[in-house]
Amino acid sequence: MAGGTYTLVLSVPEPIAITVGALGSHRLPSGGYAYTGSALGRGGFARVDRHRELAAGERDTRHWHIDYLLGHPTVGIDDVVRTDERDVECAVAKRLGEGPVPGFGASDCGCASHLARRGDVEAMRAAVESAHAAV
Repeated sequence: MAGGTYTLVLSVPEPIAITVGALGSHRLPSGGYAYTGSALGRGGFARVDRHRELAAGERDTRHWHIDYLLGHPTVGIDDVVRTDERDVECAVAKRLGEGPVPGFGASDCGCASHLARRGDVEAMRAAVESAHAAV
């Protein structure tokens, strides 16, 4: 299976509080969120399926920062935007801007965060599509 870079477009319909592993506790306002990651290993985009399972409550194990957000019962995945066979994770994340949790998803790079926020899901979806098209 081919891999690449993906961005999950997330809906957070109400303010939430989450604890994100070593990043600690954070309050997140409602809105549209985007998490950008890479799926370059053997399983390719199967990682996205794992994210969907966690968001649906079908999986409990937390490995990555995004797992803590997806594990919240009110958070949903609204869309997934992909760039196939290219590692553009940091370029996309930088185009989406600094997020509400410093270091989120960015422990293996120099980015401020791989989690971004906009006021609503549609604004975030448009920003994500634009970021992927530009890289």
